[in-house]
Amino acid sequence: MVRQFDQSLKEVKTVLLEMGEKLEVAIDKAVKSLVQADVTMAKSVLENDQKVDELENRIDETVSTLIATQQPVAKDLRKLIAALKISSDMERMADLACNIAETTLLLQQADRTFDKELEDIPRMAAITQKMVHDGINSYIDGNVLLAKSMAEMDDQVDQLYESIVKGLMEGMIQEQQFTEASLRLCFVARYLERIADHATNIAESIVYIETGQREDLN
Repeated sequence: MVRQFDQSLKEVKTVLLEMGEKLEVAIDKAVKSLVQADVTMAKSVLENDQKVDELENRIDETVSTLIATQQPVAKDLRKLIAALKISSDMERMADLACNIAETTLLLQQADRTFDKELEDIPRMAAITQKMVHDGINSYIDGNVLLAKSMAEMDDQVDQLYESIVKGLMEGMIQEQQFTEASLRLCFVARYLERIADHATNIAESIVYIETGQREDLN
């Protein structure tokens, strides 16, 4: 029974790792589609979102079966509960990546260029991708220190978010004809900030697994 549980838990970790990889790609492609005004790339992000949903469903089914049949306790139970929460956070992050891709499609009519913002938004995205990567690795390895280090990255994302929104708001005052396009970019920055928050939730889940304690890293 113990061997079967360990094997099933390993499968859960493998699926979470696959989810994380697909999520990193989705964030990268969504932001690149925005910067490069690449409609085809944006549509590919939207088309691949279902794959992340399917992986979340696999985790839900596997974890539910394990809890019902194996009746795990203590750390093993925490690992399974955290896996459900992590997969849910990643599914929401994938939805937010889709929101960015949808913005690419909506901004095709905008004439104004956003040079500064389209430099800072990829910087935000790079940090959030690393947070996703580190979050999954900290789950696989049980690395509490790596999980806690994500709080600092979340702070960096928050600072970039505030800077981007401030710059866009100032631009709206000067060029009111581009208000709609500027607002949409504000939303993109917000989507990335929310992705970072979900990644931080993953870090909190890892701390809970390993220590049994709830810790606020936001």
